[in-house]
Amino acid sequence: MESHWWREAAIYQIYVRSFADSDGDGEGDLAGIRQKLPYLAELGVDAVWLTPFYVSPLADGGYDVADYRDVDPRFGTLEDFDALLAAAHELGIRMIIDVVPNHTSSAHRWFREAVAAEPGSPERARYLFRDGRGPNGDEPPNNWTSIFGGPAWTRLKRADGTPEQWYLHLFDPEQPDLDWTNPEVHDEFEDVLRFWLDRGVDGFRIDVAHGMVKDQDLPDVAEGTEAGMLDGQHVLPYFDQDGVHEIYRRWRRITDSYEGDRALVAEAWVEDVDRIARYLRPDELHQAFNFEYLTAPWDAARLREVVDTSLAANGAVGAATTWVLSNHDVVRHVTRFGGGEQGLRRARAGTLFMLALPGSAYLYQGEELGLPEVTDLPEEALQDPTWERSGRTDRGRDGCRVPLPWEAGSAPFGFGPEGSAPWLPIPESYGPLSRDSQRGVEGSTLEMYTRALQLRSELASLGDGTMEWLEAPEGVLYFDRGAGIRCAVNMTGAAVELPESGEVLVASGPGVSTGERLTLPGETAVWLRV
Repeated sequence: MESHWWREAAIYQIYVRSFADSDGDGEGDLAGIRQKLPYLAELGVDAVWLTPFYVSPLADGGYDVADYRDVDPRFGTLEDFDALLAAAHELGIRMIIDVVPNHTSSAHRWFREAVAAEPGSPERARYLFRDGRGPNGDEPPNNWTSIFGGPAWTRLKRADGTPEQWYLHLFDPEQPDLDWTNPEVHDEFEDVLRFWLDRGVDGFRIDVAHGMVKDQDLPDVAEGTEAGMLDGQHVLPYFDQDGVHEIYRRWRRITDSYEGDRALVAEAWVEDVDRIARYLRPDELHQAFNFEYLTAPWDAARLREVVDTSLAANGAVGAATTWVLSNHDVVRHVTRFGGGEQGLRRARAGTLFMLALPGSAYLYQGEELGLPEVTDLPEEALQDPTWERSGRTDRGRDGCRVPLPWEAGSAPFGFGPEGSAPWLPIPESYGPLSRDSQRGVEGSTLEMYTRALQLRSELASLGDGTMEWLEAPEGVLYFDRGAGIRCAVNMTGAAVELPESGEVLVASGPGVSTGERLTLPGETAVWLRV
């Protein structure tokens, strides 16, 4: 349904810096994305999500925003953005963009003003500045730690070296957290939303959507509590506070005032499906990423449980469910599922399973090529702040952010002009996985994705709607999507037989045979018309 495009869309995440480099500076850009839009139309996606392209020092890949209303020169200009959006819409592709409301860059005008101002000033009230504890305030205001490692507080120093107040940063010190009890912060972000909605964007993905509101007492957490984005074991005073919901009610009223069905999508790392569903009540957000699904292991019983609880919790508030296997923050699922041939086999089967589920699906650039994680980047190439803040023990997320290979041959594999050097090195092993190497090749991962996305758009029973589990052997998930469309995935290592058979619409691997019964090889998925 046009009015509910986001309920069943296949949305393709573009990590702007690593998608396509039009000018040879080694970094992807908006003009590069525009050049590749026909590829995305051919692939069959309904929408794209762009990671931040705003003015930024790139201390955290652009999630440290210095100006929310302009394009960083390394990615292009506002005119480039407008041209990209118009070209996408011309091809029938919608576009959502990131908004980063939990924190700004330390290079943001507001934070520079706060540093120059005195304690207790209006400039400091936009952020979470506090006096330290202990003698002379030498200890942080509490014991919170950064998601990236180390303390979540940094102490300012005056020009003469005199120590001063501390400021909170749940992430990097160059990402100071905003204070959302301040009306000025609310007004600023509502204006930012309108700035981009007026330009025609179709919605926003909200970064750290569960983190904007903190317990105002800033209490210590239990000793030994590790800061983590997905923590189902602890109630944390800086995540999933009830106050976030009023922010989203205000934002929903803004998006509802625009024509064209604009969508709000939460990056909320909340493990409890009933709590995540609270973000999706009819007057709040439209979608939330299903991180419980993303983090589920290769296990049929666990996967079925996650599917059931997700559909039930979201259905209770009238929301569609999202499904996702990879993004720019996690190890690519080919590698997560075991790597090598087995990892790819499982990744392909897992993708067909995901794309057959009711709701919308998020795809991360390169997964349609079957790209694995790059686990052996040279240390001097690593740029994720986690690397340094962990004392160089955690390599961070650069391995899933390596630029895409478009052409076979040698580096930069069509990512940029010949002779250019990508910001992260592209391994030789990516060459045979390039888009050109797979396009039109029967059985390739790219052709499997293209076929599945084509079927999703053609078959009314796929996408939004209901599903019914069917009886199947242990380790096999088998379900009906209506109108004779069924999906089966064999998560065991051995072939199984199912009593029904029918026309194979798409399979994740070879060896599927139909007759009176369906034979499904191990670690393989199939869509059937019965």
